[in-house]
Amino acid sequence: MKGKLTVVGTGPGHPDHMSPAAVQAIAEAGTVAGYRTYLDLLGPLLEGKRIISNGMRKETERCRAAIGEAREGASVALVSGGDPGVYGLAGLVLALLPEEERDSVRIIPGITSATACAALLGAPLIHDFAVISLSDLLTERGLIRRRLELAAEGDFVTVLYNPRGKNRGELLGETPGIFLKHRSGDTPVGIVMNAYRQEQSVRVVSLGELALAEDIHMGTTLIIGNSETFRSGNRMITPRGYGKRSDPPSPS
Repeated sequence: MKGKLTVVGTGPGHPDHMSPAAVQAIAEAGTVAGYRTYLDLLGPLLEGKRIISNGMRKETERCRAAIGEAREGASVALVSGGDPGVYGLAGLVLALLPEEERDSVRIIPGITSATACAALLGAPLIHDFAVISLSDLLTERGLIRRRLELAAEGDFVTVLYNPRGKNRGELLGETPGIFLKHRSGDTPVGIVMNAYRQEQSVRVVSLGELALAEDIHMGTTLIIGNSETFRSGNRMITPRGYGKRSDPPSPS
C-alpha cells in the first residue's frame, strides 16, 4: 500500500464527541470516504478534501474505493459512525485486504451508540450488558431471536441497535414479550433517537409500554434495564452492588 488508510470512528457525528486522534486523522487525509449522512455531520472538517460518498448498503463498494485510493498513494480516512469495531467498517476493510496489507491499516476508536445513549439516560450500563442489532440484513432472524432470549434470561441490560427499518419491524414487535417472560413490566426502557443531533429525543418508558412506542426508527437506540435497573425521573440507573459487598479484611 503506497499511501495510508485509516478507519476513523466519528462517534455520534458531532465533532465535540470525536477524539483528537479522529479529528487529526481526517485533517491529515487528502481523501475522506463514508456514508453520506455521516459525512454531512462533519461539516468544515471536510473542506478541501476529495470525497468518496455513497448510500446505505454500499459498504463494500465504499471500502473497496478507499482501499484503491490508498494503494495508489493517497492518504485516506474511511469514516465509520460510532466505533469502527462495533458494527462498523473495520472488520469489512480487514476482510477485503490480503494478510500482508492488514497491519498497515490504522483503526481509530469512537464513541459507540450504546455508551453515547447511556450517557444521555444516566447510568444504565453500570453492570453487565449485551448489545444486539435487530437488523436481519446480515443475520438470520432465528439467531437474533435466540440472542434476545438469552440476554433476557441472563438478566443482561440489553442495548438494541437498528430496531426498525422501512420494511422491518417484526423483531421489535416480539421483543417486549420475550423480555416480559423474565422481567417485570415496570422495568425501565430508554428510548434515544438521533443522539447528539438536532433532532435528539430522550425518554424512558416501562417495558410494558414499549409495544406502544410507534415512533421508533433506525436512528433509535433502545436500552432495556435488568431486574435491578430503576428509573429516577428521566434517568435510568443500574446498581452494581457496591452496597451488598463487604469490605475486604485489612492485611495483617
